[in-house]
Amino acid sequence: MKKTLFSLFLLLYVAPMWAQTDTLVASELTDTKPHDGNEVWARVPDAVQMAWGSTDVRYAKMNVPRGRMAKTLRLDAWAGERVMAQAVVWTRHDIVSPRVEATALTCGREVIDAKAVNAGFVGYVMTDELNHNGKSNCGHRPNKADFDSSMVADMVYGPHIDRIPRCTTRPVWVNVWVPAITRAGIYKGKIVLTGDKGEKAEVALEVKVGSRQLPAPKDWAFDLDLWQNPYAVARVMNVKLWSREHFDAMLPVMKMLADAGQKSITASIMHHPWNGQTEDPFGSMIQRTLTVDGQWKYDYTVFDRWVEFMTREVGITGTIDCYTMIPWALQFDYYDQASNTVKFVNARPQDAAYRDYWLPFLRDFARHLRQRGWFERAAISMDERQLEDMQSAIAVIREADADFHITLAGNYHKEIEHELADLSVPYGSPLDRSIIAERRSRGQSTTCYICCTESFPNTFTFSDPAEGAFIPIHAMVQGYDGLLRWAYNSWTADPMRDTRFRSWPAGDTYIVYPGGRSSMRFDRLVEGIQCCEKVRLLRAELQAKGNRRALKRIDEALKVFGWGGLEHTQMPTGERISRLQRVLNQ
Repeated sequence: MKKTLFSLFLLLYVAPMWAQTDTLVASELTDTKPHDGNEVWARVPDAVQMAWGSTDVRYAKMNVPRGRMAKTLRLDAWAGERVMAQAVVWTRHDIVSPRVEATALTCGREVIDAKAVNAGFVGYVMTDELNHNGKSNCGHRPNKADFDSSMVADMVYGPHIDRIPRCTTRPVWVNVWVPAITRAGIYKGKIVLTGDKGEKAEVALEVKVGSRQLPAPKDWAFDLDLWQNPYAVARVMNVKLWSREHFDAMLPVMKMLADAGQKSITASIMHHPWNGQTEDPFGSMIQRTLTVDGQWKYDYTVFDRWVEFMTREVGITGTIDCYTMIPWALQFDYYDQASNTVKFVNARPQDAAYRDYWLPFLRDFARHLRQRGWFERAAISMDERQLEDMQSAIAVIREADADFHITLAGNYHKEIEHELADLSVPYGSPLDRSIIAERRSRGQSTTCYICCTESFPNTFTFSDPAEGAFIPIHAMVQGYDGLLRWAYNSWTADPMRDTRFRSWPAGDTYIVYPGGRSSMRFDRLVEGIQCCEKVRLLRAELQAKGNRRALKRIDEALKVFGWGGLEHTQMPTGERISRLQRVLNQ
């Protein structure tokens, strides 16, 4: 009787990433770009075609796939690791109700259950391009016609779609999460495509599992912080904000984030901390009331439910980042009981009115956090603010409670750096390693962040998929503890069809899709984080063994990811990742 290695894994894993019913699949928009004509498609054999492609390529929907293709693919993996692959289907004829399924992977009597092998069709979404100067990409884009738009492969739908139209290509994304208890060996199986008229095609998949084991994501050292937007989920899924249905809709989305090693919970403690910059502005999770007798009262109900959900149900147990005391618009809301209206305090951090508003709140907030056992996790968080404003806000925080943690995503300022439990600096402004080391010695974390500014690397929907893996590896090579990106799921008005937004390049505001659907970009980001963990573990192992030669091989493979390597190599991003993976899997 075969021993199923997946049984224990099922106890720890909530569900496959796209186990939910595919109810949100929408009709894809039309791609007006030039594409292969009938004369090209006429050379395709009559039967449906299927072969392995590359995870570095976004295959065009209307073109016959080109490049190296194969019927068999071998992936190398550690036990506990996720490895990705991309197959490509192309056809001269309509395929109605196509389904893609994975078989179990077997190695003698050992089995990796088919439930650990997730295969899903890739959906095409509308994207645009960099700013015309090719440099900074921030700024408003009110007229979509000003930017060249096209359809690109990115979203992983799930294992079933309505059809594959004639003379089109449809990628299939494969994600194998090797159970941590898997024994070393070569596991073999298939990815099979079927249609309702008897169409069938398949490719062979082999996973060579090594003797090393990757820890569970919750135990990864890499500090990942992608900001969550619960308000977007309520709108897109059409559920009442903070209802049980809302939390149920958020679970598959946020569970993907926990499975990527996310460490932080994003909490908004004031109304519109970033104005209305996203399609779904952030509301305040804490309600403030000024009573008729002039006393402040605070309602933490929503804040508590959000933190409890993210901690207990999702499994993110790190920092609770509370944004923000210095919003883009310096106005602060409260409900005035005497007039039965919502009012605003307009004040700069240097003003007495600012202190009068924030000081009583922070004192009560500290009390509440301690009561809930969250004080050591919580941080008052700010981003991209002026030094003078930061200094004034910090003074109020310290007056309220000297032990409050404070975090900042923004430029480095020597004057306040020591105050910050976590400092995230822009990708393009690398911090001196001595500063990072000094902060680490004090128990403080230092990360870098990516936003709309960077043309490369980034996770726009038109970025090369390999850039997602490159970013965390670059952060590690530069000495940082991790990576921050401002938007995990701030979805656009029509997120499953059109990733373009009114302010920034397409895909800047989100990296996963509604309904717990992943993307090529997100899975490649996870790949890069796993590389960082493998480097960390291998270095510790090899240093203990005194294996300098192997350590040197790792260091050489990492050179092309740091700033110095970027300046002296023209190596494609995907090739850099592949070379590093080969070294790490030896």
